[in-house]
Parts: sequence; C-alpha cells; structure tokens
Amino acid sequence: MNKMVETAAAAVVDIPDGASIAVGGFGLCGIPSALIYALYELGSKSLTTVSNNCGVDEAGLGILLASKRIRRTTGSYVGENKEFERQYLSGELEVELVPQGTLAERLRAGGAGIPAFFTPAGVGTQVAEGGLPWRYAGAGNVALASPPKEVREFDGTSYVLEHAIHTDFALVHARYGDRYGNLVYEKSAANFNPLCAAAGRITIAEVEEIVEPGELDPMRIHTPGIFVQRVVHTPNTVKLIEKRTVTR
Repeated sequence: MNKMVETAAAAVVDIPDGASIAVGGFGLCGIPSALIYALYELGSKSLTTVSNNCGVDEAGLGILLASKRIRRTTGSYVGENKEFERQYLSGELEVELVPQGTLAERLRAGGAGIPAFFTPAGVGTQVAEGGLPWRYAGAGNVALASPPKEVREFDGTSYVLEHAIHTDFALVHARYGDRYGNLVYEKSAANFNPLCAAAGRITIAEVEEIVEPGELDPMRIHTPGIFVQRVVHTPNTVKLIEKRTVTR
C-alpha cells in the first residue's frame, strides 16, 4: 500500500524510449515540473506525449521538446512555444490537435474503460473529415494527415466517433496526497490532472504536502489511490507564471 518513492528520478527511472505519457496541467498551472525535469535528466527519447499543451519555451514539456525528446504529441493548444512551431512546420514533430473538451473526454474515457464515444465537437470540420496535417515534410508539404472519422446521426444530430486515450505512464501534480496515492489538486490545477491520472497504466504523482492516510476528507479526494502507482514528495515546487499582467 505504501507507494512513496524517495526521489523524482527514482519515480521515472523505468520510463523507456518510445513511451507514451499523459501529462497533467494547463499552461504552466498544475504541471508535474519535478517529474518532467527528472525525465529530461533520465534522457528518454522518442516520447509520445498527451497534454493540453506542450509547455512553453524552457519550461514544462518545453524542456523535453527543446532537447528533441518528443516524437509525437496530442493536445489542444500550442500557441506559447516557438520551438514547438519550428519543429512542427519543419517536420520534426508529429502533432495531433484535438478540441479541448474532446481531449478531456478521451482521457476520461481511457480511465473509465470506455473504448470510444460520439461527440458533436468537430462535425463538419477537418477534425471529422480528415486532412489535418499531423506531420509536415518541409516547404509546406504534408507528409501525414489525419484520417476521416466515423460520423453517425442520432435523433437528427450528427456526431463524430472519438477513441479513448490510454498511455503507458501518466505524470501529475497534486497539492495534497498520502502514501496510498489518494490525491487532492489545488483550485485550477484540478484541470487535466485527474483525467491524466486515470488514463495512465502507471501513474506517478508529485505531491507538495504528504499527509497521513485518513487525514484527507474522502469527499475532497479528486484521484483515488487505486489509479496511482507511485508518489514522490516535492515540497519546494517552483510555480512559474506563464503571463504576468499588471495595471497602472
């Protein structure tokens, strides 16, 4: 029952080249920065990541991207990373763009054991009809495009079939947790973290504050310990601000 691991490095030590990884957080909020850096130090490459976005230059998944450790990524937003843009347009990075709500539901479905579902999001667009550039070949040519998806009508409305997402590993960040793996996320950090935690076959959680089993209110637990395989205590997490806005 004790899922505690001494260090972030020890928690990710068996993530191999070519692994698929779901990564929690939104922008720089709630990202598992200690685990991401430990994975960078480990040197694993040819990774497939699933995350709302791919970090920013020099932070979050951006550090793996800059070192060319990511082969393919699935996400819904890519606008804050110039290196991402460069790699994508030059054909170095394969990218599957997914509507944000669809991405969340694909991860949730993976954790719930639902193989696929129908959604109206994307009907009548390239999301359903195919042709979105997944990988470029340089000079603006498309080397690999998204395939068409099944569209079916229910009660007069069209829906597109989307498949669940399962990954080899999941990396998440929680504010509170216990050694059994029960997790509580803080405010807006409870975004993609619970969904990613459920979608990973091996879920690794970095936790700011470790409490004794039974101290967490069962009604407040976002991720039950059954979904978590490893917990590492990271009390000194540096929380970056993606954009600072001031008024005069």
